[in-house]
Amino acid sequence: MKTFLNVLLDIAKTPAFLVSLLALVGLLMQRKSAADTVKGTIKTFVGFLVLSAGAGVVSGSLEPFGGMFEAAFNVKGVVPNNEAIVSMALQEFGTATALIMFFGMFANILIARFTKLKHIFLTGHHTLYMACMFAVIFTVAGFKNIGLIVVGALALGAAMSFSPFLLQPFMRTMTGNDGVGLGHFSSFGYWISGLIGKAVRGKKEKVVSTEDIKFPKGLSFLRDSTVSIAITMMIIYVVVAIFAGPAYVAQNYPGNGNFIIFALTKGGEFAAGVYVILQGVRLILNEIVPAFKGISEKLVPNAIPALDCPIVYTFAPNAVLIGFFSSFVGGIVSMIAMGLMGTVVILPGVVPHFFCGATAGVFGNAEGGLKGSILGAFAQGILISFLPVFLMPVLGNLGFANSTFSDADFGVYGILFGTLANKGAQLAVIIGLVVVYALIIGYSILKKEKKVKA
Repeated sequence: MKTFLNVLLDIAKTPAFLVSLLALVGLLMQRKSAADTVKGTIKTFVGFLVLSAGAGVVSGSLEPFGGMFEAAFNVKGVVPNNEAIVSMALQEFGTATALIMFFGMFANILIARFTKLKHIFLTGHHTLYMACMFAVIFTVAGFKNIGLIVVGALALGAAMSFSPFLLQPFMRTMTGNDGVGLGHFSSFGYWISGLIGKAVRGKKEKVVSTEDIKFPKGLSFLRDSTVSIAITMMIIYVVVAIFAGPAYVAQNYPGNGNFIIFALTKGGEFAAGVYVILQGVRLILNEIVPAFKGISEKLVPNAIPALDCPIVYTFAPNAVLIGFFSSFVGGIVSMIAMGLMGTVVILPGVVPHFFCGATAGVFGNAEGGLKGSILGAFAQGILISFLPVFLMPVLGNLGFANSTFSDADFGVYGILFGTLANKGAQLAVIIGLVVVYALIIGYSILKKEKKVKA
């Protein structure tokens, strides 16, 4: 039984397997031909592997940047990183995390089936991370055994349903329909970016998109996002490498030759990773949305697949780079402010500021063009910098680690349930969950009544 559960969890937390299996189910339900079913399933599987490979290249290219930045500017503090904090937490909370994740996915499907929150959250690794955080917080609150699993699964299912639901109006603006949603636990940051984009959008003036940026004829090559990303990242990497010094690079990354060549190569790798991500996204969108129609028609009426954040990058490739830099600047400003205030200093983690900042940039651009992209991603960068400060105290012993959860939703949900646990222990958490599900059900009933009246 335990082996079977482990296999199911391995599938669930591996997006390529999870989404291709759902594509297979959807195609079978539509009674597609064997050839179309095999083609759709395999292309979905390969698309996610391409996307994951691109994300791996980007993360690998950014990994030295964080260390070089710290060495260059002599800063120390806590670096938010989901993978790092989860790897530490799983040593003690592994079983609880696995069971919360498994039953939380069922809760998400049931919510999608019986309420108006129709998203099925398909980003497996983020589901694992959120399940892990809930395992930690609810254990600190005093929950054990079955109670811990039930409460954790209900909280996870609600988060998996609400996060993409919150963002769907902005996704509709981007895509023109409700064919796909965003399943990434930094939704509050993207939501704020979208709202800021709306706020800065002038009513009379034409919104200038990040994709409409005019370049002089001699610089027209910069309109190619791959070229502009490569040049920009190479320059940034070289500047940081110069400040860090050749000795640092030689000591920490031996065998990579001249430190300037190393910096240029990493900048180029970053652009290559983004290019690969965009190709994987295009491949997935062409297959998963039509395949998901079968699930919508048979199992969960009007279901919307909620996919990982790179799914939006193709809608505004220039906003990806702009959002990353704006978010990172927000992180630097926050770091300076924390130093002045005497709080825990959260260092700007390059990986979360890229993936979350880039996505926030796309959301801000969708509503407010270039200004929305810059200001929205900057605000998101500040948000993911300060939320960990308030999250760390509710994580028990894990709060004293030199890392913490990085993306906005971990901070929001963690602080919410952690504060409830601190104020009223288990009873407050249970009441909080009852209120959350009452709101979901109440919204679904009210929306149905409005449709009937209309």
